[in-house]
Amino acid sequence: MSTTKPQILLTNDDGIRSPGLWAAAASLSDVGFVTVTAPRDQCTGMGRSLPNTSDGIIREERVQVNGQEWSVFAVGGSPAQAVLHGIYDVLKRKPDLVVSGINYGENVASGVTISGTVGAALEAASLGIPSLAISLETDSKYHLSYSNDVEFPIAAMFAAKFARMLLEKKFPFDVDLLKVEIPSDAAPDTPWQLTRVSRQRYYEPMPAERTSWDKPGTVGYRANGDFDHEPEDTDAYVLRKKRMVSVSPMSFDLTSRVDFAELDMLMRK
Repeated sequence: MSTTKPQILLTNDDGIRSPGLWAAAASLSDVGFVTVTAPRDQCTGMGRSLPNTSDGIIREERVQVNGQEWSVFAVGGSPAQAVLHGIYDVLKRKPDLVVSGINYGENVASGVTISGTVGAALEAASLGIPSLAISLETDSKYHLSYSNDVEFPIAAMFAAKFARMLLEKKFPFDVDLLKVEIPSDAAPDTPWQLTRVSRQRYYEPMPAERTSWDKPGTVGYRANGDFDHEPEDTDAYVLRKKRMVSVSPMSFDLTSRVDFAELDMLMRK
């Protein structure tokens, strides 16, 4: 294992076989020594969950990345668990950076708490590790696929760009991770903008399609962003309307931004 290059732990929520993961691996290998620990199975929508039903089995596999054979690790668990197994079982130390992605589909607005891509980065950030979650805007039909119709080179370029920033710059307190969203039509010179996470429900839930409750069925979703009244500095607006790369600095401070004295007075009336 290299001791001179930064140690980067790479994971995702789409699973170990995702082309987005391997595009990120190839790009990040120019930045540091990349270790891949990713879920064995498709884990989209798992957020930061740590299911007690996960088996935690780690299997070493061999894959080709940039013409070189890599040892990678498939984890029987959620994205957040893949991060923990990567740190405590595989690396046996904290890496210099954790990157989660590149995800099939944008992770914007209030749904970021559902995202396994963001959840993995949050888990790493909770341990004090600089972390990056990166996603590529795609049509919903590709979200659970490994389709080669989706091209990742530009997103991979931005993954390396922001990885270098996190490794080389000292970010202010309360920037616990960066969440980056890449437009589907992005080019190498597409500008980026710092954004807030939108409050809207970007993905609209759809009822399960089935004939009776005793039949299998899951609640689905569709992208249904509302931009008529959306502030122009949110991740959803910058990605969808400005067609720029959205970069959201995220914080673990989940406390409501409210005047505590005013709220306390209201609650005690």
